[in-house]
Amino acid sequence: MNPPAESERSRDRRGWLVWAAPGLLTLVVTVTGIGHAQPWRDELATWSAATRPVPDLVRLAGTIDAATGPYYLLMHGWTALFGTSPTALRLPSALAMAGAAALTARLGARLAGPRAGLLAGLLLTVLPVTSRYGQEARPYALATLLAVLATLLLVGALGRPTWRRCTGYAVAVAALGLLHLIALTLLAAHALVVLLVAARGRAAAGLDPPAGPAPPAEEAHAVTGGAAPCAGHPAGARGPDVVWRWLVALLPAAVLVAPLVLAAGRQRGRQLDWVRLVRVDDLAALPGALAQSGVVGGLLVGLAALGAGRLGRRALLPGAAVLLPVLLLFAAGTAVPLWVTRYLVFTVPFACLLAGAALAGVRLAPALAVVTLAGLLGLPDQAALRRTHEWPRTAPVDYAGVARIVADHEQPGDAVVYSPRDSWLFPDLGLAYHLGARRPRDVLVVRDQRQRADLWAAECDRPAECLAGVDRVWLVVTGRRADPLAAVPGAKGDALRDAFTVRQVWPRPGLTVALLTR
Repeated sequence: MNPPAESERSRDRRGWLVWAAPGLLTLVVTVTGIGHAQPWRDELATWSAATRPVPDLVRLAGTIDAATGPYYLLMHGWTALFGTSPTALRLPSALAMAGAAALTARLGARLAGPRAGLLAGLLLTVLPVTSRYGQEARPYALATLLAVLATLLLVGALGRPTWRRCTGYAVAVAALGLLHLIALTLLAAHALVVLLVAARGRAAAGLDPPAGPAPPAEEAHAVTGGAAPCAGHPAGARGPDVVWRWLVALLPAAVLVAPLVLAAGRQRGRQLDWVRLVRVDDLAALPGALAQSGVVGGLLVGLAALGAGRLGRRALLPGAAVLLPVLLLFAAGTAVPLWVTRYLVFTVPFACLLAGAALAGVRLAPALAVVTLAGLLGLPDQAALRRTHEWPRTAPVDYAGVARIVADHEQPGDAVVYSPRDSWLFPDLGLAYHLGARRPRDVLVVRDQRQRADLWAAECDRPAECLAGVDRVWLVVTGRRADPLAAVPGAKGDALRDAFTVRQVWPRPGLTVALLTR
């Protein structure tokens, strides 16, 4: 047997394990208990949108949630095939987070060496934030996957700009923008690296291969794309052509995303009316809020800072991929209410990459011990997020509990009334999700969500007339109310109080349900 050939095969196996192990472990972690927590308000919005016909989805995007429209369209196809159970709704996010962990390891190996890549991927695996958004039917996990993929493709394209690599980068960036507009702030980090490569070469941008054995053939094939350089440019090209090729790669994203940006801008006042302007203390609280654990977030920041010092200029790309989106969103959030922590989930893998580089400076056993420690410190949060997805977790909303009460005591001819109707808690969607066609008649509705191309239904102007002929009403109000009937405002409340009395009240977390009779 040829020893060099055996050594190359051994490196191939190790290179495969660097990304496969984090990916598979992340999949195991994210699918564990994936259906335990009932869908929360944002996931109910996903369910409501994704189960509409495509023409209704297009109309919805013209009214609200245009920025999330492409994700809803994707989930429309997914739910048509796999259904709308909590597990089915969340499985795309679990798969995306597993892919993000694998690609984080791959990117880490490319920038800082195989051990750093492996540790970065494993650290991402054990973070509570990975499970939180890997178990949520929203676009943040998919955006995280695409952010890492686009960055990995950029690194390869700047080394050897093949057509495959250039096209792949263009597609990844376009998909990233379609799924999460805020994630396009990552392009600030990409622009910085591209400009440095153009002006001073790959080494100045920290993209030269890490010291160590030559990468295995499989890794080299992945970096080059297995094809000739696009436009005939040699590997490691620099100069203005690098910038122009990058700008051309952004054109598909610009064309596809521009209509979303315009529509989202028109809807911002309604879409983000619950968001306030950012404060400095929000920035200080970001690590814990983003990691979904204060102590784990602090540990991650400390390790990332150590890794940045150890990597030197190699820390430029991952460091900029963390800092620039945060700073840009913070700056925008001082003037426009945009600061929402979960919008920055896509930066977490790059912080893990820096942390992995720090851990790679010690032997593998103690490095794995630190990763294990991070996982253990996050266990309480891991358990909590599998009970409820609401935030804060001390304020859950029990849609399923309300649905069970109604189902157990409902009689033919019963009606249901919600208050407030325009709540972001979506009590009507919660009952519709859990009861389906078995729920009582929504007696006050004159135009439902689909008819209005909205997330909220429209009610009749004369509630007393709409309630005529109804003997029993299920009243669902938000919050815990000792007297739920007194909590209903306006003409609707007057009509209910004039004609009905409270027969029984069932308080549930976040909601109160009462049975009213004439």
